[in-house]
Amino acid sequence: MANAISANKAELLAIANSVASEKMIDKAIVIEAMEDAIQRAARARYGAENDIRAKLDPDTGDLRLWRVVEVVEAVDDYFKQVDIKQAQKLKKDAVVGDFIVDPLPPIDLGRIDAQSAKQVIFQKVRDAERERQFEEFKDRVGEIITGVVKSVEFGHVVVNLGRAEGVIRRDQQIPREVVRVGDRVRSVILNVRRENRGPQIFLSRAHPEFMKKLFAQEVPEIYDGVIEIKAAARDPGSRAKIGVISRDSSIDPVGACVGMKGSRVQAVVQEMQGEKIDIIPWSEDTATFVVNALQPAQVARVVIDEEEERIEVVVPDDQLSLAIGRRGQNVRLASQLTGKAIDIMTEADASEKRQKEFIARSEMFQNELDVDETLSQLLVAEGFGELEEVAYVEVDELASIEGFDEELAAELQSRAQEALERREAAAREERQALGVEDALAELPHLTEAMLVTLGKAGIKTLDDLADLATDELIAKKRVDQRRRKNENSEESKGGVLAEYGLNEEQGNEIIMAARAHWFEDEEA
Repeated sequence: MANAISANKAELLAIANSVASEKMIDKAIVIEAMEDAIQRAARARYGAENDIRAKLDPDTGDLRLWRVVEVVEAVDDYFKQVDIKQAQKLKKDAVVGDFIVDPLPPIDLGRIDAQSAKQVIFQKVRDAERERQFEEFKDRVGEIITGVVKSVEFGHVVVNLGRAEGVIRRDQQIPREVVRVGDRVRSVILNVRRENRGPQIFLSRAHPEFMKKLFAQEVPEIYDGVIEIKAAARDPGSRAKIGVISRDSSIDPVGACVGMKGSRVQAVVQEMQGEKIDIIPWSEDTATFVVNALQPAQVARVVIDEEEERIEVVVPDDQLSLAIGRRGQNVRLASQLTGKAIDIMTEADASEKRQKEFIARSEMFQNELDVDETLSQLLVAEGFGELEEVAYVEVDELASIEGFDEELAAELQSRAQEALERREAAAREERQALGVEDALAELPHLTEAMLVTLGKAGIKTLDDLADLATDELIAKKRVDQRRRKNENSEESKGGVLAEYGLNEEQGNEIIMAARAHWFEDEEA
């Protein structure tokens, strides 16, 4: 290509066609690259201050060179301007202010000019090739692709995909899988990104999406949409779980995925290096799905805490180790599958926990309502757990408890309301001692107890509160199964008021009310 600029017309076009075909890019891009290279070379020859243009005819190979000059009365810049008399020699009807074309003779490039032109063309072609690769692969994310291992560098596998290269990073490989140069590998396209060194195609064999796509290839019902994989979780190279549902009641989703004598699931297992796969019927009912997800363990009872997005699962004593699995694998995969934190406990643990809660609530009612142990235990046994529930429930509901009457119910409500007022007064004193402004107490949804929590977190003024995002205020604590022991880890932290169960709408109202004075100041 170094001789491309000084070659004859036919050779120029032949080179353009050859490069376009080899690199699979538009011929116009190669022609444009050649024109750019010729322009740079001509500027080096005639002076970089000249505005020189080049045009290569893609059909005939004719090359034209010219410089653009402005017609002026008195010339200041001889490179870019021409006087009216000289201009009219080039163009008869030229007038001051026109831009006219001054043809230049073709140039013969020296060795250095040709080398420079070659670099320009290579760069343009390389950029066009990278853009073509990005455009080709950017819409194929989630697709399974087969390639040949080109190299293994620092544990990362570089795969030749034909017209591009992809990389399977170490964390996206199946553990203990040995891959050698020249091996054919299947993987899923995880991500395609533009980067300085060109488009990067990231592949994966460890992602749950890889398993889902393999099932779609092996199970025609999934490919056709009759069966859907609603959830998938993997411990790559060891175990996996998928939740499936059938849109046709006559087709068993689990049986279809397993196949005759396990042929379909075995094909997937072999591709995933012997990874054991549990195929589970998916259910809209969370409790049912959790019971299914914990298979093969038997579950006695499921308690769902919607606010905390946690699920408490009670299993018989002899099923505990099976439910948890080796190194916690079974419960971890079930948690990933359901998207909720799962706590496993035995019947004995659950009974002890319930007993502790019963005693704590009974003692709270005894102390706050000034009633005897029997009456407080009756309230807890009937499902009352908080003072607010006693204070604001319908009197009839309290009176309907065996041994209660309307007079006793009214008295209990009155005492509960007084106890709440005492709590509020104590919280108000603590809040004021912390230095939390009274202005915060006027904001919607905030109780004195919440203001104490804010004060302890260093949020004491309207500006302090206004600077928070809604998530920082009310987001629930996210529990990562791998970090359960370290409750202070960044991943597990929630909003300042997470424990109070405020919803997003209430959080937004609080933040906007705290920011209201900013807009008032602007108007003033």
